[in-house]
Amino acid sequence: MAGGEEVTGVILAGGMSSRFGSNKALSRFEGERLIQRLCNTVGSVTERMMLITNTPDDFAFLELDSRRDLVPRCGPIGGIYTALNAANTPLCLCVACDMPFIRTGFLEYMVERSSGYDAVVPMNDGREEPLCAIYRETCVPAIRRRIQAGKYKITGFFDEVRVLRLAPGEGGFHDAGMFFNINNRSDYEEALKRLKDERASE
Repeated sequence: MAGGEEVTGVILAGGMSSRFGSNKALSRFEGERLIQRLCNTVGSVTERMMLITNTPDDFAFLELDSRRDLVPRCGPIGGIYTALNAANTPLCLCVACDMPFIRTGFLEYMVERSSGYDAVVPMNDGREEPLCAIYRETCVPAIRRRIQAGKYKITGFFDEVRVLRLAPGEGGFHDAGMFFNINNRSDYEEALKRLKDERASE
C-alpha cells in the first residue's frame, strides 16, 4: 500500500498474440505458464488481483476476477481504462502478461512512490515503460478523452496528468532486461536463454 492506499494488481492479457502464433500468455516458462509467473510476481505485492482479457475462458484456471475491454479494439490503453473503471481501489498496478523478468521489489517501490501522482512510470533506454506502471483512478477522464478521439497511444495522455518517471537505478532497478517482453517465438527463445543464464549465475 502507498500511504495506506489500496492497490489492485492488474495483468493485461488482451492482445491477440498474432506475432506469436498462439496465446503467448499460456506458453510454458520454467515449468509454469507465462501468465502464472506474472500473477505470482504481482500477487506478492497485493492480494487484490484482476485480469483484463477478451478470452476469459482461456484463463479460468487462474480463478481471477476477469474483465473484458469496456471499449474493444483500442489496445493496451483500453485495458488500463477498463481496470481503472472496474477496480475498487484508487491505484492499479498494471503489468503486461508477456514481461517475465519483472521484479517484485521494483513493483513495491513504484507503489511506495505513487503518493501525489496520477501515474508512476519507469524509464528504460530513454523511453517510458507504460505496461509496467502505476495508474491512479484520476487518470480516467484523460484516458477517456484519448479513446474517444481514437488516439490509442498509452503515453499520449501523460501531459494531462501528474506523472512520476523513475530513472534507471531507482528502487534497486539496474537491469534494463527487466522490461524484456515476448512478442514472437524468437523473443520466447531469447527469454528462455536469459532465464537459463540467470540460473547459471546464481
